[in-house]
Amino acid sequence: MSKLSLRALNRATLVRQWLVERQGFTALEAIEHLVGMQAQVPLSPYVGLWSRLVDFDPSELAGLLEDRRAVRGSMMRATIHLMSSRDFLAIRPLVQPCMDREIYQNQTYGRKRLEGLDMPAVLAAGASLMASSPQTAVQLRDALGPLWPDREPPSLAHAVRCLLPTIQVPPRGVWGKGGNPAMSTADLWLGSPVDPSPSIDAVVLRYLAAFGPASVADAQAWSGLTRLNEVFDRLDLRTYLDASSGRTLYDLPTIELPDEDLPVPTRFLPEYDNLLLSHADRNRWIDDAERQRLLLQETLSRGSALYDGRAAALWKLVRQGKKSAILEVEPVTKLPRSALDALEAEGNQLLTFAAGGAVTTEVRLIG
Repeated sequence: MSKLSLRALNRATLVRQWLVERQGFTALEAIEHLVGMQAQVPLSPYVGLWSRLVDFDPSELAGLLEDRRAVRGSMMRATIHLMSSRDFLAIRPLVQPCMDREIYQNQTYGRKRLEGLDMPAVLAAGASLMASSPQTAVQLRDALGPLWPDREPPSLAHAVRCLLPTIQVPPRGVWGKGGNPAMSTADLWLGSPVDPSPSIDAVVLRYLAAFGPASVADAQAWSGLTRLNEVFDRLDLRTYLDASSGRTLYDLPTIELPDEDLPVPTRFLPEYDNLLLSHADRNRWIDDAERQRLLLQETLSRGSALYDGRAAALWKLVRQGKKSAILEVEPVTKLPRSALDALEAEGNQLLTFAAGGAVTTEVRLIG
Protein backbone atom coordinates (compact mmCIF):
# COMPACT_ATOMS: atom_id res chain seq x y z
CA MET A 1 0.00 0.00 0.00
CA SER A 2 1.51 3.33 -1.07
CA LYS A 3 2.14 5.93 1.61
CA LEU A 4 0.95 9.51 1.14
CA SER A 5 2.47 12.48 2.93
CA LEU A 6 0.37 15.43 4.08
CA ARG A 7 1.78 17.44 1.18
CA ALA A 8 0.70 14.74 -1.28
CA LEU A 9 -2.80 14.78 0.22
CA ASN A 10 -2.84 18.54 0.08
CA ARG A 11 -1.98 18.65 -3.63
CA ALA A 12 -4.33 15.80 -4.55
CA THR A 13 -7.34 17.49 -2.95
CA LEU A 14 -6.49 20.97 -4.23
CA VAL A 15 -6.44 19.67 -7.81
CA ARG A 16 -9.86 18.05 -7.57
CA GLN A 17 -11.23 21.09 -5.73
CA TRP A 18 -10.26 23.21 -8.77
CA LEU A 19 -7.99 25.40 -6.65
CA VAL A 20 -4.79 24.79 -8.60
CA GLU A 21 -6.16 26.00 -11.91
CA ARG A 22 -9.45 27.80 -12.44
CA GLN A 23 -11.78 25.73 -14.60
CA GLY A 24 -14.02 26.70 -17.52
CA PHE A 25 -17.12 24.90 -16.27
CA THR A 26 -20.49 26.44 -15.47
CA ALA A 27 -21.46 27.37 -11.92
CA LEU A 28 -24.00 24.54 -11.87
CA GLU A 29 -21.35 22.03 -12.93
CA ALA A 30 -19.03 23.31 -10.21
CA ILE A 31 -21.68 23.08 -7.50
CA GLU A 32 -22.43 19.49 -8.47
CA HIS A 33 -18.75 18.56 -8.74
CA LEU A 34 -18.20 19.86 -5.20
CA VAL A 35 -21.32 18.01 -3.99
CA GLY A 36 -22.70 21.29 -2.73
CA MET A 37 -21.13 24.32 -1.10
CA GLN A 38 -21.41 25.53 2.47
CA ALA A 39 -23.78 28.51 2.42
CA GLN A 40 -24.96 29.58 5.86
CA VAL A 41 -23.26 32.88 5.03
CA PRO A 42 -25.59 33.59 2.08
CA LEU A 43 -23.07 35.07 -0.34
CA SER A 44 -20.04 32.92 0.51
CA PRO A 45 -20.50 30.52 -2.44
CA TYR A 46 -19.93 33.41 -4.84
CA VAL A 47 -16.36 33.81 -3.56
CA GLY A 48 -15.89 30.04 -3.56
CA LEU A 49 -16.92 29.84 -7.21
CA TRP A 50 -14.82 32.89 -8.15
CA SER A 51 -11.75 31.12 -6.76
CA ARG A 52 -12.49 27.99 -8.80
CA LEU A 53 -13.92 29.14 -12.14
CA VAL A 54 -12.64 31.19 -15.06
CA ASP A 55 -14.44 34.54 -15.39
CA PHE A 56 -17.18 33.65 -12.92
CA ASP A 57 -20.07 36.14 -13.04
CA PRO A 58 -22.24 36.43 -9.89
CA SER A 59 -25.35 36.82 -12.03
CA GLU A 60 -24.89 33.20 -13.16
CA LEU A 61 -25.40 31.83 -9.66
CA ALA A 62 -28.11 34.38 -8.90
CA GLY A 63 -29.96 33.15 -11.97
CA LEU A 64 -29.67 29.52 -10.89
CA LEU A 65 -31.31 30.36 -7.55
CA GLU A 66 -34.05 32.48 -9.07
CA ASP A 67 -34.79 29.88 -11.76
CA ARG A 68 -34.86 27.14 -9.08
CA ARG A 69 -32.07 25.13 -10.71
CA ALA A 70 -30.08 25.54 -7.49
CA VAL A 71 -31.27 25.89 -3.90
CA ARG A 72 -30.00 26.64 -0.40
CA GLY A 73 -31.21 24.25 2.27
CA SER A 74 -30.30 22.16 5.30
CA MET A 75 -28.03 19.35 4.19
CA MET A 76 -24.76 17.80 5.34
CA ARG A 77 -23.98 18.25 9.04
CA ALA A 78 -27.46 19.87 9.34
CA THR A 79 -26.01 23.11 7.94
CA ILE A 80 -27.14 25.27 5.03
CA HIS A 81 -25.63 24.20 1.70
CA LEU A 82 -25.97 25.45 -1.84
CA MET A 83 -26.92 22.47 -4.00
CA SER A 84 -28.18 21.89 -7.50
CA SER A 85 -31.90 21.18 -7.25
CA ARG A 86 -31.47 17.64 -8.51
CA ASP A 87 -28.75 16.97 -5.93
CA PHE A 88 -30.91 18.38 -3.17
CA LEU A 89 -33.71 15.98 -4.09
CA ALA A 90 -31.28 13.04 -4.38
CA ILE A 91 -29.13 13.62 -1.28
CA ARG A 92 -31.44 15.29 1.23
CA PRO A 93 -33.07 11.99 2.34
CA LEU A 94 -29.65 10.48 3.06
CA VAL A 95 -28.76 13.17 5.60
CA GLN A 96 -32.06 12.87 7.50
CA PRO A 97 -30.25 11.18 10.44
CA CYS A 98 -28.25 14.42 10.85
CA MET A 99 -31.50 16.38 10.97
CA ASP A 100 -32.98 13.98 13.51
CA ARG A 101 -29.95 14.41 15.77
CA GLU A 102 -30.15 18.17 15.35
CA ILE A 103 -33.69 18.04 16.72
CA TYR A 104 -33.74 15.29 19.29
CA GLN A 105 -30.26 15.83 20.73
CA ASN A 106 -30.22 19.62 20.55
CA GLN A 107 -29.90 21.13 24.02
CA THR A 108 -31.49 24.42 22.96
CA TYR A 109 -34.48 23.23 20.93
CA GLY A 110 -34.88 19.49 21.44
CA ARG A 111 -34.50 16.82 24.08
CA LYS A 112 -37.20 17.08 26.75
CA ARG A 113 -38.89 20.00 25.01
CA LEU A 114 -40.23 17.64 22.34
CA GLU A 115 -41.10 14.61 24.48
CA GLY A 116 -44.66 13.41 23.88
CA LEU A 117 -45.21 15.89 21.07
CA ASP A 118 -47.34 14.82 18.10
CA MET A 119 -44.54 15.53 15.65
CA PRO A 120 -46.44 14.46 12.49
CA ALA A 121 -49.13 17.01 13.37
CA VAL A 122 -46.51 19.73 13.88
CA LEU A 123 -44.87 18.97 10.53
CA ALA A 124 -48.24 18.88 8.76
CA ALA A 125 -49.09 22.28 10.22
CA GLY A 126 -45.71 23.67 9.15
CA ALA A 127 -46.12 22.29 5.63
CA SER A 128 -49.59 23.81 5.40
CA LEU A 129 -48.25 27.22 6.37
CA MET A 130 -45.50 27.02 3.75
CA ALA A 131 -48.02 25.93 1.13
CA SER A 132 -49.67 29.34 1.47
CA SER A 133 -46.33 31.18 1.20
CA PRO A 134 -42.69 30.76 2.28
CA GLN A 135 -42.34 31.26 6.03
CA THR A 136 -39.64 32.83 8.17
CA ALA A 137 -38.72 31.21 11.47
CA VAL A 138 -40.54 34.01 13.29
CA GLN A 139 -43.70 33.43 11.26
CA LEU A 140 -43.57 29.71 12.00
CA ARG A 141 -43.12 30.41 15.70
CA ASP A 142 -46.04 32.84 15.78
CA ALA A 143 -48.34 30.45 13.92
CA LEU A 144 -47.35 27.18 15.60
CA GLY A 145 -47.05 28.47 19.15
CA PRO A 146 -50.79 28.97 19.76
CA LEU A 147 -51.53 25.48 18.40
CA TRP A 148 -49.23 23.89 21.02
CA PRO A 149 -49.33 26.42 23.88
CA ASP A 150 -47.51 24.07 26.26
CA ARG A 151 -44.46 23.97 23.99
CA GLU A 152 -41.75 26.49 23.17
CA PRO A 153 -42.46 28.09 19.75
CA PRO A 154 -38.75 28.15 18.70
CA SER A 155 -38.55 24.37 19.21
CA LEU A 156 -41.62 23.85 17.02
CA ALA A 157 -40.21 26.04 14.23
CA HIS A 158 -36.80 24.39 14.42
CA ALA A 159 -38.40 20.95 14.14
CA VAL A 160 -40.19 22.01 10.96
CA ARG A 161 -36.97 23.42 9.48
CA CYS A 162 -34.98 20.25 10.12
CA LEU A 163 -37.45 17.39 9.79
CA LEU A 164 -38.97 18.61 6.54
CA PRO A 165 -36.76 19.06 3.42
CA THR A 166 -36.81 22.84 3.72
CA ILE A 167 -35.26 25.31 1.29
CA GLN A 168 -34.41 28.97 1.88
CA VAL A 169 -35.99 30.78 -1.04
CA PRO A 170 -34.71 33.89 -2.87
CA PRO A 171 -34.00 36.74 -2.53
CA ARG A 172 -31.94 35.24 0.30
CA GLY A 173 -28.60 34.24 -1.21
CA VAL A 174 -28.98 36.31 -4.39
CA TRP A 175 -26.05 38.65 -5.23
CA GLY A 176 -27.07 42.28 -4.84
CA LYS A 177 -30.25 41.42 -2.94
CA GLY A 178 -31.09 40.28 0.54
CA GLY A 179 -33.83 39.45 2.98
CA ASN A 180 -34.73 37.34 5.98
CA PRO A 181 -34.49 33.58 5.41
CA ALA A 182 -37.92 32.35 4.36
CA MET A 183 -38.52 28.63 3.96
CA SER A 184 -40.45 26.39 1.63
CA THR A 185 -40.23 22.65 1.07
CA ALA A 186 -38.75 20.68 -1.82
CA ASP A 187 -42.08 19.52 -3.17
CA LEU A 188 -43.55 23.02 -2.99
CA TRP A 189 -40.56 24.92 -4.36
CA LEU A 190 -39.27 22.39 -6.87
CA GLY A 191 -42.50 20.62 -7.69
CA SER A 192 -40.97 17.26 -6.85
CA PRO A 193 -40.59 15.09 -3.75
CA VAL A 194 -37.20 13.97 -2.55
CA ASP A 195 -35.80 10.76 -4.00
CA PRO A 196 -37.47 7.73 -2.36
CA SER A 197 -34.46 5.49 -3.16
CA PRO A 198 -31.31 7.58 -2.70
CA SER A 199 -27.87 6.02 -3.20
CA ILE A 200 -25.31 6.52 -0.45
CA ASP A 201 -22.78 4.61 -2.57
CA ALA A 202 -23.01 7.24 -5.31
CA VAL A 203 -22.59 10.06 -2.80
CA VAL A 204 -19.47 8.50 -1.25
CA LEU A 205 -17.93 8.12 -4.70
CA ARG A 206 -18.66 11.76 -5.45
CA TYR A 207 -17.19 12.80 -2.10
CA LEU A 208 -13.94 11.02 -2.94
CA ALA A 209 -13.89 12.60 -6.41
CA ALA A 210 -14.03 16.06 -4.82
CA PHE A 211 -12.24 15.60 -1.46
CA GLY A 212 -10.16 12.41 -1.66
CA PRO A 213 -8.04 10.58 -0.90
CA ALA A 214 -9.91 10.30 2.38
CA SER A 215 -10.66 7.98 5.27
CA VAL A 216 -14.03 6.67 6.38
CA ALA A 217 -13.84 9.13 9.29
CA ASP A 218 -13.26 11.95 6.81
CA ALA A 219 -16.38 11.05 4.83
CA GLN A 220 -18.37 10.87 8.05
CA ALA A 221 -17.09 14.29 9.14
CA TRP A 222 -18.16 15.76 5.79
CA SER A 223 -21.60 14.17 5.66
CA GLY A 224 -22.48 14.08 9.33
CA LEU A 225 -23.41 10.41 8.88
CA THR A 226 -22.10 7.40 10.79
CA ARG A 227 -21.39 3.74 9.98
CA LEU A 228 -20.01 4.36 6.51
CA ASN A 229 -17.46 1.55 6.87
CA GLU A 230 -19.81 -0.91 5.19
CA VAL A 231 -20.26 1.46 2.25
CA PHE A 232 -16.50 1.75 1.72
CA ASP A 233 -16.13 -2.01 2.07
CA ARG A 234 -18.47 -2.78 -0.81
CA LEU A 235 -17.07 -0.18 -3.21
CA ASP A 236 -14.21 -0.81 -5.62
CA LEU A 237 -11.66 1.65 -4.27
CA ARG A 238 -7.91 2.17 -4.30
CA THR A 239 -6.26 2.34 -0.88
CA TYR A 240 -3.33 4.35 0.44
CA LEU A 241 -1.67 4.73 3.81
CA ASP A 242 -1.53 8.11 5.51
CA ALA A 243 2.17 8.42 6.32
CA SER A 244 1.58 10.77 9.24
CA SER A 245 -1.24 8.93 11.02
CA GLY A 246 -1.20 5.39 9.69
CA ARG A 247 -4.86 5.63 8.65
CA THR A 248 -6.17 3.85 5.58
CA LEU A 249 -7.22 6.29 2.88
CA TYR A 250 -9.54 5.51 -0.02
CA ASP A 251 -9.82 6.92 -3.51
CA LEU A 252 -11.32 6.26 -6.91
CA PRO A 253 -9.14 3.82 -8.88
CA THR A 254 -9.42 6.02 -11.98
CA ILE A 255 -7.78 9.10 -10.45
CA GLU A 256 -4.01 9.52 -10.64
CA LEU A 257 -2.44 11.73 -8.00
CA PRO A 258 -0.40 14.82 -8.90
CA ASP A 259 3.20 15.29 -7.88
CA GLU A 260 3.37 16.38 -4.27
CA ASP A 261 5.70 19.21 -5.26
CA LEU A 262 3.15 20.64 -7.69
CA PRO A 263 3.26 24.45 -7.44
CA VAL A 264 -0.09 25.88 -6.30
CA PRO A 265 -1.39 29.44 -6.41
CA THR A 266 -2.62 31.62 -3.58
CA ARG A 267 -6.39 31.35 -3.23
CA PHE A 268 -9.03 33.06 -1.09
CA LEU A 269 -11.80 30.89 0.35
CA PRO A 270 -15.05 32.17 1.87
CA GLU A 271 -16.34 31.59 5.39
CA TYR A 272 -16.93 27.90 6.14
CA ASP A 273 -15.63 26.68 2.78
CA ASN A 274 -16.05 22.91 2.72
CA LEU A 275 -12.43 22.41 1.70
CA LEU A 276 -11.41 23.13 5.28
CA LEU A 277 -14.34 21.38 7.00
CA SER A 278 -14.72 18.09 5.16
CA HIS A 279 -12.05 15.90 6.78
CA ALA A 280 -11.85 14.53 10.29
CA ASP A 281 -8.08 15.06 10.05
CA ARG A 282 -7.51 18.60 8.79
CA ASN A 283 -3.73 18.51 9.01
CA ARG A 284 -3.48 18.55 5.23
CA TRP A 285 -4.62 22.20 5.48
CA ILE A 286 -3.50 23.44 8.88
CA ASP A 287 -1.61 21.95 11.82
CA ASP A 288 -3.81 20.93 14.74
CA ALA A 289 -1.82 23.05 17.18
CA GLU A 290 -2.14 26.08 14.94
CA ARG A 291 -5.88 25.55 14.41
CA GLN A 292 -6.56 25.14 18.13
CA ARG A 293 -4.69 28.36 18.84
CA LEU A 294 -7.12 30.40 16.75
CA LEU A 295 -10.20 31.83 18.44
CA LEU A 296 -13.23 29.97 17.09
CA GLN A 297 -15.46 33.03 16.80
CA GLU A 298 -12.77 34.92 14.93
CA THR A 299 -12.25 32.14 12.40
CA LEU A 300 -15.98 31.69 11.82
CA SER A 301 -16.51 35.35 10.97
CA ARG A 302 -13.75 35.45 8.34
CA GLY A 303 -12.68 33.62 5.24
CA SER A 304 -9.37 31.82 4.81
CA ALA A 305 -6.51 32.34 2.39
CA LEU A 306 -4.31 29.53 1.13
CA TYR A 307 -0.61 30.02 0.48
CA ASP A 308 1.35 27.03 -0.81
CA GLY A 309 -1.84 25.05 -0.26
CA ARG A 310 -2.03 25.74 3.47
CA ALA A 311 -4.40 27.96 5.46
CA ALA A 312 -2.06 30.90 5.95
CA ALA A 313 -4.31 33.86 6.71
CA LEU A 314 -7.81 34.99 7.61
CA TRP A 315 -9.58 37.72 5.66
CA LYS A 316 -12.59 39.98 5.95
CA LEU A 317 -14.06 42.53 3.54
CA VAL A 318 -14.87 45.79 5.31
CA ARG A 319 -17.02 48.26 3.41
CA GLN A 320 -17.19 51.95 4.22
CA GLY A 321 -20.39 52.93 2.47
CA LYS A 322 -20.39 52.35 -1.28
CA LYS A 323 -17.22 54.30 -1.95
CA SER A 324 -14.54 52.36 -0.11
CA ALA A 325 -13.71 48.69 0.49
CA ILE A 326 -10.85 47.32 2.56
CA LEU A 327 -9.77 43.69 2.49
CA GLU A 328 -8.23 42.96 5.89
CA VAL A 329 -5.81 40.02 5.68
CA GLU A 330 -4.31 38.64 8.90
CA PRO A 331 -1.67 35.90 8.66
CA VAL A 332 -2.13 33.07 11.17
CA THR A 333 1.52 32.11 11.02
CA LYS A 334 4.80 33.84 10.21
CA LEU A 335 5.07 34.26 6.44
CA PRO A 336 7.90 35.34 4.14
CA ARG A 337 7.67 38.54 2.13
CA SER A 338 6.90 36.54 -1.02
CA ALA A 339 3.81 35.07 0.66
CA LEU A 340 2.57 38.48 1.77
CA ASP A 341 3.06 39.81 -1.75
CA ALA A 342 1.08 36.87 -3.16
CA LEU A 343 -1.74 37.43 -0.67
CA GLU A 344 -1.86 41.12 -1.56
CA ALA A 345 -1.93 40.42 -5.30
CA GLU A 346 -4.73 37.84 -5.09
CA GLY A 347 -6.52 40.03 -2.55
CA ASN A 348 -6.64 42.87 -5.06
CA GLN A 349 -8.21 40.49 -7.58
CA LEU A 350 -10.82 39.54 -4.99
CA LEU A 351 -11.58 43.21 -4.38
CA THR A 352 -12.13 43.71 -8.10
CA PHE A 353 -14.65 40.87 -8.02
CA ALA A 354 -16.42 41.52 -4.73
CA ALA A 355 -16.22 45.30 -4.49
CA GLY A 356 -15.92 46.39 -8.10
CA GLY A 357 -18.21 49.38 -7.57
CA ALA A 358 -16.04 50.92 -4.86
CA VAL A 359 -14.14 54.09 -5.72
CA THR A 360 -11.18 53.12 -3.55
CA THR A 361 -10.00 49.68 -2.51
CA GLU A 362 -7.14 48.48 -0.34
CA VAL A 363 -5.64 45.20 0.80
CA ARG A 364 -4.58 45.82 4.38
CA LEU A 365 -2.20 43.30 5.94
CA ILE A 366 -2.73 43.05 9.71
CA GLY A 367 -0.11 41.93 12.16
